[in-house]
Formats: sequence, C-alpha cells, structure tokens
Amino acid sequence: MATTLIIGAGAAGLMAARELTKAGRQVILLEARDHIGGRMHGHTGAEFVHGDLPVTIGLLQEAGIPYNAITGVMWQYVNGQLSPVEDWIIPHWPDFVKALRSLQQDMPLQDFLTQYFPEDKYADLRDMVLRYACGYDTAEPADASTMAMREEWLSEKDAEQYRIVGGYDRLTAFLEADIRTGGGVIKCQTVVKELHWQPGQVTAVATDGLQYNAQHAIITLPFGVLQAPAGAPGSVQFVPALPAQQAAAQQMGMGGVIKILLHFQKAFWEEHPVGDDGSPTPDLSMIFSKEAVPTWWTQQPERSTLLTGWLGGPPARELKDASTEHILQMALASLGAIFNMPVTALQSLLQSHDIINWTADPFTRGSYTYPTVQTKAALPVLSAPVANTLYFAGEGFYEGPEMGTVEAALTSGKAIAGKICELV
Repeated sequence: MATTLIIGAGAAGLMAARELTKAGRQVILLEARDHIGGRMHGHTGAEFVHGDLPVTIGLLQEAGIPYNAITGVMWQYVNGQLSPVEDWIIPHWPDFVKALRSLQQDMPLQDFLTQYFPEDKYADLRDMVLRYACGYDTAEPADASTMAMREEWLSEKDAEQYRIVGGYDRLTAFLEADIRTGGGVIKCQTVVKELHWQPGQVTAVATDGLQYNAQHAIITLPFGVLQAPAGAPGSVQFVPALPAQQAAAQQMGMGGVIKILLHFQKAFWEEHPVGDDGSPTPDLSMIFSKEAVPTWWTQQPERSTLLTGWLGGPPARELKDASTEHILQMALASLGAIFNMPVTALQSLLQSHDIINWTADPFTRGSYTYPTVQTKAALPVLSAPVANTLYFAGEGFYEGPEMGTVEAALTSGKAIAGKICELV
C-alpha cells in the first residue's frame, strides 16, 4: 500500500508528489486527463510568472529553465481609439481609495460600489473597477470580498512579470522527472469517482473500477469540481461524507474564464497604426477594451503570430454552453473593432484557433479562486487535515497575496507534503 494518494496532477499535486518522493514516501498520483499540468498545460492555461515569486522562481533556477521579463507596451481601446495604458486615468480613484481604507466590515464588491458610489458621476469608476475584478480576478462582484480586493489593489506593486521560455510545460516535466526518479507513480486518464476513508486508510475508486489504496490522500481538485453536485461528471464522492468541508467549499469563489488562442499568418498588429502619430507598434504586449472579448495579449518578448484573448468572470460563465464557433465570432468581432478591420479580413489571416472554455471543462469547472466574503471563515475548515488522513491543497487553499496563481498552488502543495512528512 502506498503512503499517499494524490488526486490531481496540477501544480499542487505535482509539487506535493515531488516533495513526498524526495522524502522517501511511496506516492501514487492520479490524474483524470490524458496529461499532467492541469491549468498550466501548454498555452491553454497559465502563462505568466507574476513577480519574483520564491517557489516558482526557485524551481525554475533549480531546473535551469530560463525565463524572461515581459517587455512591450500595453494599450487600451477607448472611444474608438488605441492609446498607451500609462495615459489611462481612473476617474475618482482617490475617492475610491479613501472609501476602501475606511471600510470596517466586509461586504460584496457590488454592494460596496452601490453604497459608496451610487451617483451617475461615478459610472466610469464603477465600470472600471468591475471590469478589473471580472477580468483579472475572474470574480463575481455579487459575492467577491471587498476587503480582500482592497488588500490586492492597495498593495499592488509594479513587480516584474515573466514568461518561461518554452512555457510551464517545462516546469511540469521537471517535476514529473523528479517524481518518477523518486519512485512515484503517475497514472493519467484515471477519473476518481469515490474516495472511501477511515483514519489512516483511504481507497480511491476510479470510473474504470480500479481501486488505489494508501494511508493518506491529498485532494488537489479545483474548487469548481469540489463544488459540483454529486454525480456530476468529474465530481468525487467522499465516503463517509464530509459535510463541514463540503459546506465550506460552497462558500469559496471560483471564477469563470474562456481563453481564445488565434494563430494568424502574420502578426498584423505589429503593422497596425496606433497612437497620435499613427505609427505601428511592433512591441505591443497587451490590449484592454470594453469589447465582448476585452483583453488580448501577444507573446512578448517572443515574436509570434499568436494572439490570445481572455474573457473572465460572469460574462464567461454566461457562455459556459456556447459553441466554439459562437465564441470565435465574438473574438473576431472584438478584434475587428479594436483594430478597425473587417472580420472577413481577420478570417482570411486566421490559420488556426483553439477555444478553451475552462468553465465548461468537467475537471476544472472554472478558472481559479477568488476571495468571497465567506472565504475567511471557510478556509480554515477546508485547510484542517481530516483525521490526519485527508488533506486538501491547491491555489485556493493558499493564504497570501498570490491567491489564484501557480505560485499559490506550488506553495500549497509543498506545505501539505511537509505536514504529512511530520506525521512520522
């Protein structure tokens, strides 16, 4: 019997498995997909390293994997014009900061804006704050924690942003190699449907009927899966049930997101006239807009013909069941407006596309976590080991400024592995 079962081979699961195998523990890592990496697989998921993050950067340096600072210029499309983001002034921002600092009791972000900034003159402020919360945090403003958002916004630093040369797949390959070298077993295409447990013993039952036994289990499933109703595709039933943990999981926020990858014959945006003088911008990095697909980015500092679109929050959830063709046409229409190009012209340049609707994916059911008003009370319930037998880990279990990131997942997986190693 293995020492530890790990459910989910995303960042947290891989990191936990690596730490445990290095400590001489017998580990079986079960992954529902046909590949490891979870939400950081290829271009479909995480791309950025958001600052000088100790665990992520430490692993990259240990593995000898290079990473580059993101260069280029960020642009905004407002009132029919593209302009540099540095010219972007958020209206009434000092008033907003003052209200945030004065807040004594948490409330949903939507309620905060309605209560403190109801007048018409604040319409642009409300719009920009909500678009940021939906787009960056993929949050639902109706239950997102204003105090948590305050911590994020007011402590925001202009940290360097990086891309890993070759992407996060190189990091997952490094972790996988360490796990296998340490004797760990990784089984993909293994969908766990039930997890039977008693103190000191767990049995995972897969949809193919196979069973896996261990002394402990680390569950690294995304919150969207933990929140899924019993019997839904990808959901896991705990036997006996965990009513306190399941109730707490429902109080956590899981965002929605759709990611759109468009490969063109050429990087037409490098030739497109922008700015007051109408000169092209070959160093374009990101574009923000109010279009249906509002956010786009290039592969800066790498030259590429790939343009990536991002739609987060409630608008993404509303499109959970939309067809790939519908989302593609939305994306092209958005780009057409931003660059003042006919959709037919964009279609003629388009070589291939990939629409990743993470919210519709049964093994993810969303993007990443965001703090709700209830998170502060729910998280300790979820983070506490169950009879020193069941442990939960992942980006949503991390308490700190990097919630919702690969760094958060890696840190959480490492911490849980440490707890298990302390048992013996």
